[in-house]
Amino acid sequence: MAETVSVKKNWWEAVGAYLTPRMLIILAMGFASGLPLLLTLSTLSYWLSKLGVDKTTIGLFALVGTPYTFKFLWSPIMDQVPLPILTRLLGRRRSWLLLTQVLLAIAIFAMGQVDPTVNPWGTALIAVIVAFLSASQDIVIDAYRIELLPQDEQGQGAAATQVGYRFGLLLAGAGAVGMSDFYSWPVVFGVLSAAMLASAVLTLFVPEPKVAVKPGKRDYVQWVKESVIDPFADFMSRTGWVVILLFVLFYKFGDALGGTMANPFYVEMGYSGLEIASISKVWGIWMTIVGALIGGIAVARWGVFRALLIGGILQAVTNFAFAYVAIRGTEYGLCAKEALAADPKALVSTLCAAYPHDLPALAIAITADNIAGGAAGAALVAYLSGLCNVAFTATQYALLTSFMAQGRTWLSSGSGWLADNTDWFTFWSLTAFLAVPGLLLLLWIMRLYPSGAVIQRGPAV
Repeated sequence: MAETVSVKKNWWEAVGAYLTPRMLIILAMGFASGLPLLLTLSTLSYWLSKLGVDKTTIGLFALVGTPYTFKFLWSPIMDQVPLPILTRLLGRRRSWLLLTQVLLAIAIFAMGQVDPTVNPWGTALIAVIVAFLSASQDIVIDAYRIELLPQDEQGQGAAATQVGYRFGLLLAGAGAVGMSDFYSWPVVFGVLSAAMLASAVLTLFVPEPKVAVKPGKRDYVQWVKESVIDPFADFMSRTGWVVILLFVLFYKFGDALGGTMANPFYVEMGYSGLEIASISKVWGIWMTIVGALIGGIAVARWGVFRALLIGGILQAVTNFAFAYVAIRGTEYGLCAKEALAADPKALVSTLCAAYPHDLPALAIAITADNIAGGAAGAALVAYLSGLCNVAFTATQYALLTSFMAQGRTWLSSGSGWLADNTDWFTFWSLTAFLAVPGLLLLLWIMRLYPSGAVIQRGPAV
């Protein structure tokens, strides 16, 4: 497979690419991608922590996101198999996208009809179904973006995806928490279900990417070769493919550990639900959007490797800001532990009111961390997009993002144990140092491609 050096744009060209109609489509699809994720992650962990569930158990709930780590197993089907009637009417990508979005709307609505205090296993099962459908939707959306945009717009496309993604997180996070103060959870989930259904309606009107596929019927053996074997064989033909997979796994490992324990940390430090929603979710998501836009421009202006390196260093260093927040809130945290040990149903915020928490310190930490994380995330998505052969877009991108999701699920499931067995200052400091392996792997990849080249996507088949 040929390699090419990416063309770097001037600042005005890099910014102007965000204003095209196709970028608005990518933005809307990013929203649909982000909406269901937070329902099974941050919002759930906040709820459990308010109920007094121990941090080790909350950490294990990250395993609900397991489907994200194995989506490459069924991605060949979504990449190559047509749906009856729908594919003929809508095309290969839009047909699968419409199906998954409609099923997601139904599953999200059903999640709101189950009471986790009465039926925790039923809640967990529906959460896994939502995660499975969400991962399946991501397979199609990622392939759609890569095929719709030219190579020199992949950086901005990655940023647009991150921006839309954060709007989805905003609705499912701060929006859901805010609405729950005034409406019942079934109503809240009904609103989220309606938003997903609106995304399905939009799918009917967006264009289908013009990518050629092999015509004619194929037997089963041929299909398995072209849909399953060829995508992985193609990827493993790349120079340093094992190093690339390890880099994808560990690049955001430290951030994943911290993210899993963020809400329990905020609660233990004494921040109220309104403070967490307004600073961590609303303000924090806007800062992530700013970071994603900066990251997309940085990729177009400086190249993907330099953007990855700077973003990776910053997302590690900014975790020390939360270590400072931990120092400021230590007295409140000790009081909270004693109160919960004496009475698990105690109103900790009332009992420990004598130890005020530092709201400006949290705001600064979230601002710095989310800008850095957004920029690093946009650069990573751009890099992964450039690795994919357009003949196997969905399968290869699903493989790469499945490895990335391992850090958010299986590897981060031990974050609760780490938080239970260390103090918060040590916990956040360790998350910063755990970013080092990913940065070292990035430097290795940069040595493999010293000219700054990215792998060119192959011809359509």
